[in-house]
Amino acid sequence: MWGCPGNGVDGGVAVPVDTSIRPAAGLSSAAAAARLRADGPNAAATPPRRHLATRILRQLTDPLVALLLAAAVVTTALRDYPDTAVIVLVVLVNTAIGVVQEVRADRAIAALDQLAAPTARVVRDGRDVVLPAAELVRGDLVRVEAGDVAPADLLLAEAARLTLDESALTGESVPVARAAGEEASAGTVVTTGRASGTVVRTGAASALGRITALVASTRPAATPLQRRLAGLGRLLGFAAVALSGLVFVAGVVGGRPVVDMAVTAVSLVVAAVPESLPAVVTLALALGARRMAGARAIPRRLHAVETLGSVTVIASDKTGTLTEGRMAVQHAVTADGSRYGVTGTGYTPHGVVRHGGEPVAVPDEVRRLARAGLLCNDATLAPPTDERPEWAAVGDPLEAALVAFAGRCGLDPETTRAAWPRVAEHPFDQELRRMTTVHRSCDRRFLVVCKGAPENVLAAPLVDATAEEIAELTATAHRLAAEGLRVLAVASAVADAPPADPARPTGLRPAGLVAVGDPLRAGAADIAGSFDEAGVRLVLITGDHPATAAAIGGQLGLWREGDPLVRGDDGDPARAHPRARVFARTQPDQKLDIIAGLQSRGHVVAMTGDGVNDAPALRRADIGVAMGGGTEVARQAADLVLVDDDLSTVAAAIGEGRRIYDNIRRFLRYALSGGVAEIAVMLLGPLFGLAVPLLPAQILWVNLLTHGVPGVALGAEPAEPGTLRRAPRSPSESVLGAGLGRDVLVTGALIAAVVLGAGAAAAHRDRPWQSVVFVVLGLAQLGVALAVRAPRADGARRDNRALPVAVAVSALLQVAGVLLPPLRDLLGTEPLGAAELAACAAVSVLPGLVLRLARRPARTAVPAGATADGSVAPAGGPAPGAAEADGRAPARAGGPAVRDQRPDDRDDRL
Repeated sequence: MWGCPGNGVDGGVAVPVDTSIRPAAGLSSAAAAARLRADGPNAAATPPRRHLATRILRQLTDPLVALLLAAAVVTTALRDYPDTAVIVLVVLVNTAIGVVQEVRADRAIAALDQLAAPTARVVRDGRDVVLPAAELVRGDLVRVEAGDVAPADLLLAEAARLTLDESALTGESVPVARAAGEEASAGTVVTTGRASGTVVRTGAASALGRITALVASTRPAATPLQRRLAGLGRLLGFAAVALSGLVFVAGVVGGRPVVDMAVTAVSLVVAAVPESLPAVVTLALALGARRMAGARAIPRRLHAVETLGSVTVIASDKTGTLTEGRMAVQHAVTADGSRYGVTGTGYTPHGVVRHGGEPVAVPDEVRRLARAGLLCNDATLAPPTDERPEWAAVGDPLEAALVAFAGRCGLDPETTRAAWPRVAEHPFDQELRRMTTVHRSCDRRFLVVCKGAPENVLAAPLVDATAEEIAELTATAHRLAAEGLRVLAVASAVADAPPADPARPTGLRPAGLVAVGDPLRAGAADIAGSFDEAGVRLVLITGDHPATAAAIGGQLGLWREGDPLVRGDDGDPARAHPRARVFARTQPDQKLDIIAGLQSRGHVVAMTGDGVNDAPALRRADIGVAMGGGTEVARQAADLVLVDDDLSTVAAAIGEGRRIYDNIRRFLRYALSGGVAEIAVMLLGPLFGLAVPLLPAQILWVNLLTHGVPGVALGAEPAEPGTLRRAPRSPSESVLGAGLGRDVLVTGALIAAVVLGAGAAAAHRDRPWQSVVFVVLGLAQLGVALAVRAPRADGARRDNRALPVAVAVSALLQVAGVLLPPLRDLLGTEPLGAAELAACAAVSVLPGLVLRLARRPARTAVPAGATADGSVAPAGGPAPGAAEADGRAPARAGGPAVRDQRPDDRDDRL
């Protein structure tokens, strides 16, 4: 059919040979390494490294620290050297903690940047390889296709219907066509077509590098949570200043020196406001992001870490996310309706063709079908290496499966493609849902090949076939799709002249069907159940045939007979039934409408995608999730990149996001309740006969020991049991919402009551009551730190060992303040006896003990299906009556926690 008499024969089918066609070899590895050493990596300028002095100065310019330094100047002028020494010590320790946390956060973020580094498809040593873009050098031959970002400035050697989005450089939103001989600048996005080109400029010398260098010093913007907490800090600061002003006025009216009361008021302001909060939040987000990266989910923006805890809907594609992403042709159907099975491992180009269950020699019709799929194709296969023991796809996994199928039919991809050089093409587009290529034969005729969705290929005038032939193949395609397979139709013809418009060829003959299987990931059937239990609804959005989508949805538990199934080619999917969970034949632009519809009903949406056309939807979603094996433009548009393309990784990331937010709230409860207690003690102390409950140095010492290392350690608590079995928090919820403000006041009141009671009792017995107040206040706050820890499963071991160590050390230093003479002189305390210290310790545990007893009904065993670290297995449900430590409503037994409804019902409620 396609041969020239007398030419080479491949398996009984004539193959035209054109020895003048040879793929470009690119640079050798040795030459590339030499140029990389000479020119440096292909990386844009990075922000200048902040020196230690700059970091220290940034800490010292904090308003609260500035207040302390002003107070130190005043006490020095008055020769109050003990208070000066304490103030200086507090400033030094807080500055050191802040600098250390800032450095750790910067290192964590820098590590994420390395993990999220882009890659490029390069020809090295005559083979296509995928390398980090930073390793590109001048002279490298780079291949790009739709969805790729130009990794460097390229001089195009070949361009097929190439258009580039250059808005990143020019601001022009309309794609620009580029031809061979023109340049493609670094940072531009390939919107259609494909191209290859030679690298002419890299790094800072490239077009994108020159622009990046101008903004390299720009610091990342604060996340929404950081901005809300900054606003909270200002509010707390105003409140603390007002209340400290009352303390100041009361002291002056009571006859205390004005300067002493001024220093006391300043110390109280500093102690009442958790100045370490910004550092704790930044570090928690950065280290949480790094933990996510360890779970193979790389956040590209810090706000993704916090937003994940609020996600209520995950809109997911099928391929590579819920499936293994290792596509393989499982069945081939020739034009006469004969069906063949194909077996093989992964992308290995070796396997067996079967007919009727028995191995057979590859028929000519199957080989022609395989050859057509190979030629109308831009993917290649990478052979095993020492680092990667299996064959791998380079390019689109679906097309790579067709390359492997050709190999299993006895075809050599490189030889076949060289013998049939491509002279024209129309790349796959979502509107036509097909791809067409034109190839020159040895006798100067032209082979036209088209592959795509069966309903878009098996239709006149594209194919020249009888209605019966088309109906038979279409029915077969439906049956294969119902088995959960992705079906492609292939048509071809030899013509004397190439088609005038490759996008719309006519008169082709059906070559057959190929059914591509991509098995569900192990445990994929449990993913939907796991998300349901977490109050998160999984929605399947795919471009596959409705029968394929229904089959996969059924296997995942998302769809059963009678449930709505929305077709993108039949109406507006955004107006679909609110309980619809499976969308088929969906165009990328329709994903925007689906997301907007979900958001309008109050959902927080995470959207997965991997193609160039998915980028707008990824940006529109509250959390864009890109597949690590997808296009570069999708990765750049996303907030989260799944390295392993496994949707279950998102569940772990959601749990991590909830853990981080819980720990921030836990730190706020601990730190703010201590501030409330200190202000209450200073305001109410005189009513209990305690004229000046605490001196400035004592206030600052307590603040130093309680808000410092223990507060930071509290931010590293592990996830609570059942973290993924409770309702997602509302993104509009106040930081102090869900009962946290109440808990802060109650906890502060408990601490203040115990401290005032102990002080009044000591004063009644004519004992050093101020020292008693000092010791009890510090120990009671440290006891609260242990009481508000994340609950653990019965019998489970505590993971955060740093917290009890930090509390123990701080408690020893607190007691040392009344035992060691140098500290007594510094703090103005008096010695306490062993019995008095024991009594102080006994009453100090009361606030924490009350909190623990109040929370004890929530301390149950981990529900069936949940693990001690908060992860969720699909079976079972939480224990009835379980409640979370921060006051959130628990999930119902055996179900999710969305106001006692299944996640599917949220649409009706909203």
